[in-house]
Amino acid sequence: MKKIAIITARGGSKRIPRKNIREFCGKPILAYSIEAALDAGVFDVVMVSTDDEEIGQVARQYGAQVPFYRSDATANDYATTNDVLLEVLEEYGKRGMEFDIACCIYPTAPFVTGKKLGESMDILLGSDADTLIPVTAFSYPPQRAMFIREGRLVFGYPEYMDSRSQDLEPHYHDVGQFYVFRTESFRKNRKLMKGNILPYVLTDLEVQDIDNETDWEIAEMKYRLMREKEALDAGEHNAP
Repeated sequence: MKKIAIITARGGSKRIPRKNIREFCGKPILAYSIEAALDAGVFDVVMVSTDDEEIGQVARQYGAQVPFYRSDATANDYATTNDVLLEVLEEYGKRGMEFDIACCIYPTAPFVTGKKLGESMDILLGSDADTLIPVTAFSYPPQRAMFIREGRLVFGYPEYMDSRSQDLEPHYHDVGQFYVFRTESFRKNRKLMKGNILPYVLTDLEVQDIDNETDWEIAEMKYRLMREKEALDAGEHNAP
């Protein structure tokens, strides 16, 4: 069974220029995704899909393959992750290489680790699911949401107005880090978010959208906290 890690790193970031290779806690943020994929030890190929030569150079520096660059169709602002993944699998097919399982990893996902990728792979392979997606719970129950209409607050779901938070069903959202999927199902569905999907639940400390400068600073703080916690846990585990 052949497995590939596909790291999607376009060069045209608008909100944070050169975002995918900007330094994050001492090295290009792209490096974290590459190192996690390599550390997992489960992939036959770890590659970066990009349209940018500088990104390609950084990717190779940290051990990823860049066997081809993106087409114009998947390098523009309107191309989706699904489009990019389908193109990568098609290009490898032209080279006589087919994969049974793939993992899409975003380039700005420093919280991804080899352990998480390995665990996710084992969970998917031990199931009949098409895809596994990391998620985290909303920090506040969406059932208690309010809207502003004509300058006034309105409860979106008044039936939950007096409900205790702990009595409401948790809601989860995609954390935008990685996706593990069976390529046969993906080619059929042509979407990651379709079919039989498994969750991989993460804590809030392991999750951060990075869309602006404030997000970046918060992500660096969370990353340092996560590493400190891991070191502390390891020390307690190894204590006599």
